[in-house]
Amino acid sequence: MKLTVVGGGSTYTPELIDGLLQMSDSFTIDEIALMDTDEERLEVVSTFARRMVAAAGRATVITATDDLARAVDGASGVLIQLRVGGQSTRLSDETFPHGCGCIGQETTGAGGFAKALRTVPVVLDIADRVRALAGDRTWIVDFTNPVGIVTRGLLEAGHRAVGLCNVAINFERNFAGILDVAPERIQLQHVGLNHLSWETAVLVDGVDQLPRLLDERIDDLARVFRITPEHLRIQQAVPSYYLHYYYAHDEVFRQQQVEPARAEVVMGVERELLDLYRDDTVTTKPQQLQERGGRYYSLAAIQLVASLLRDSGDVQVVNVRNNGTLPFLPDDAVIEAASRIGADGPVPLPIGRVDRSMEGLIAHVSAYEELALEAALHGGRDRVVKAMLAHPLIGQYELAEGLADRLIAENARFLPWAK
Repeated sequence: MKLTVVGGGSTYTPELIDGLLQMSDSFTIDEIALMDTDEERLEVVSTFARRMVAAAGRATVITATDDLARAVDGASGVLIQLRVGGQSTRLSDETFPHGCGCIGQETTGAGGFAKALRTVPVVLDIADRVRALAGDRTWIVDFTNPVGIVTRGLLEAGHRAVGLCNVAINFERNFAGILDVAPERIQLQHVGLNHLSWETAVLVDGVDQLPRLLDERIDDLARVFRITPEHLRIQQAVPSYYLHYYYAHDEVFRQQQVEPARAEVVMGVERELLDLYRDDTVTTKPQQLQERGGRYYSLAAIQLVASLLRDSGDVQVVNVRNNGTLPFLPDDAVIEAASRIGADGPVPLPIGRVDRSMEGLIAHVSAYEELALEAALHGGRDRVVKAMLAHPLIGQYELAEGLADRLIAENARFLPWAK
């Protein structure tokens, strides 16, 4: 069995290799093909990946190429993890909105929209080529942000695709630590969209433990998930980290004025990681990789690919068509939800009634995502402004027009219609 990683020169890739090594007794991949256009990084990362596999005594072959056709030939699954424009564009996403008094973030708000405009056409082109080269039965797993918008684009183009984020698996592991149980015993009721989600139930062996945690251990929840006990009491659910961009927008904006942008931190971490990857004595995933972000990404990715290819029927949180799961959204919206994974793809589990405060924000951002995808597919300043107006963190003409002009100016070289 062959797995292809598009964007294989990413410093994330050793996380993926580590996940494979942890699961190799139950799921065997004969070859991992790493594909990247940055030949220098690809050489460093692929050489380190081979050392990891050899040190673990595994037989998996690691190949490296800048040729997509070679990379996907014979692949059963293709994982897409790329960043159009590299970390310099991330730095732009995290800073250009500040001039209009808005937060800068690589997946949320105006910065996330900029990333979508750059990314969707590139990912769709890759997916079209994968389908032509490897066949329409090959699974595409998208880990490229903004995952919800990119996945919606892939599905609307008819691709056999699933979106994946590591937020849910981090929730799972944190709840396992609080409850002192094995993560495998936990099933989340994960409600919302990518980077806009809540845990409304935490099942251990089928029994919801969240009401007891909110009643008896709310301070532990507050500490682990970095939210006040009062906010937990109000919501009776645990929001993901990304909700603080909405619930504490002004506070976050003030922090961003005095703290270094996350992109600057990541650039430093990546330089350190690449130096470590070049060290022939390093044969296991460095501890510093956790500072890069993407914690447990490897396990989530390998578990998903394994379940799709083995028709396992287990439950994982993925980005998938709504299809009536949240009745206040259109069927073709993409939600992030606990889903049963099989060879025919993920099927979201029933969720039931969602709290009105969550419902309103989910519907608002989902409408923005639909408009953002239209702008990414068809271009045009008017579409950009319209999507900005639909975003709850923007929603004013003057802001939307100012942000649109800044966004287009910062990203013109990536947007053919803006030249």
